Amino acid sequence: MSAHRRKPREPKPPVSASRGRGGSRGHSRRRRLTRTLLASGCALVVLAGATAWYLYDDLASSIGSSKALEGAEKSKHGDVNILLMGLDSRRDQNGEDLPPAVLDKLHAGASSDVGGYNTNTLILLHVPGDGSRAQAFSVPRDDFVELRGVPGFTGKAKIKEAYGRAKATVEEELAAKGVKDPRQLEREGREAGRKAELETVRTFLGVPIDHFAELNLAGFYHLADALGGVPVCLNKPVKDRYSGADFPAGRQTLDGQQSLAFVRQRHGLTMGDLDRTKRQQAFLAGATHKLNRAGTFTDPVKLIKLIDAAKQDVVTDQGWDLLSFVKQAKNLSGGNVEFVTLPIERFGRNHGAEINVVDDMKIKRFIAERIGPGATASPSAPGAAPSSPDTPPAPQGSAPGSPRSSAPAPAPAPSRSGGEAPAIDGGGVPCVD
Repeated sequence: MSAHRRKPREPKPPVSASRGRGGSRGHSRRRRLTRTLLASGCALVVLAGATAWYLYDDLASSIGSSKALEGAEKSKHGDVNILLMGLDSRRDQNGEDLPPAVLDKLHAGASSDVGGYNTNTLILLHVPGDGSRAQAFSVPRDDFVELRGVPGFTGKAKIKEAYGRAKATVEEELAAKGVKDPRQLEREGREAGRKAELETVRTFLGVPIDHFAELNLAGFYHLADALGGVPVCLNKPVKDRYSGADFPAGRQTLDGQQSLAFVRQRHGLTMGDLDRTKRQQAFLAGATHKLNRAGTFTDPVKLIKLIDAAKQDVVTDQGWDLLSFVKQAKNLSGGNVEFVTLPIERFGRNHGAEINVVDDMKIKRFIAERIGPGATASPSAPGAAPSSPDTPPAPQGSAPGSPRSSAPAPAPAPSRSGGEAPAIDGGGVPCVD
């Protein structure tokens, strides 16, 4: 028997309850997982910030910008006034004709000369600095006012004409000096048109304009398509061969082509152009409603599509912090905007053209009482009545779309009660005629 004896093994220390079997490896794995999650979270935050900045930088660098507001007076107390200008033009930002296929979809006539450069949509959006409800004032396009900033012109004309008159005059002056580049003529002519329209509206309303956004005729089309359709509501069915409008009564969602027909219709409407103004208000109300409901501001794909649409059709003033406004627009899209149509006194004629006769001082009081210091929510100026998208103003005279005379204004529509058909539910958007 061997003399060597095997050395007894020393007992192993007891396993710690806190570590458990494989505890050291498990703890290490948890630490690595935590670090990975933290790193991934940080990366996502950076990526989200980078994406937001990329979208903003892409929009700011690509969207058309203008110096038309350089040196202009600004609003006080944090308020912001934005003028939305819709051109009834069949041309793009470079003055090129829109493609025939697009014109056909727009149901806007085959010639790019139709419509000219009238600003058929003028809406002043007032956003209070204290966060209270925003107000949008529609300026009827045929208001007969003093034009400002139009070279060689003094006197009154329709407010929509300031842009086109100034543009044409400046282009003629440049051509007389030997400028032949059509893009330069278009660029400088449009800049003159913007300055004249902004100065005319600013003088007429008696308030500063801090920013503006201009879009062409195709803008309504592309905006509606980018949003995947815009909800609107009609009190009764309509059919108009001029604009292409052919819609049933009730709430419905319009695509790009239908949206343009909706905002352009005036034939067959009791108040003609004034009813068309309410269509424009209803379209914007529906678009902001869709922006909020569709989550556009939180969906990068939808936001990029909207930005791409803006780059095609929109011109804004240089230096406008669009990222801040996009954030603000998210709040406005909750329906926190009141639409008002500026009142007119009566209808009339000037050199055979139909016009809206307005009282300049009454208009200034009308605006000041709503957005001036200490203004109440919705007081009425003497003789003026505010109008929402579904409540027409009460001008004196005949209705637009019919021969204008001294005949009394049409009686208001009967109330939808007392045995008549119930009012149509717009589902969050205003119902219009």
